[in-house]
Amino acid sequence: QVQLVESGGGLVQPGGSLRLSCAASGSIFIIYRMGWYRQAPGKQRELVARITSSGDSTNYGDSVKGRFTISRDNAKNTVYLQMNSLKPEDTAVYYCNLDLQTGWKSTSRSDYWGQGTQVTVSS
Repeated sequence: QVQLVESGGGLVQPGGSLRLSCAASGSIFIIYRMGWYRQAPGKQRELVARITSSGDSTNYGDSVKGRFTISRDNAKNTVYLQMNSLKPEDTAVYYCNLDLQTGWKSTSRSDYWGQGTQVTVSS
């Protein structure tokens, strides 16, 4: 089985920063794309940022471009989200999402989600 453990959420004032982490463990053969999504109350889950397996390509949701940075450490099976210049509209539950294989067969490839971490931006 695969476990994803998120950390780093919390309460921060507008203009502040937070760094989220998502560490994967368990039966992992290879991790492809890693990403972060968020869901605010009453809204649909939306993409925040994604990064390819090598880390050489990223893409961001329009609302976070220039403020958030996604990165990964393949040796630690961990993805990070550095969030700067936070705004009240960034308040949401943030979920990490990993596209990975648990064995050498491609049929073992699937999406996995973290449990979510709350980020609240408020004065």
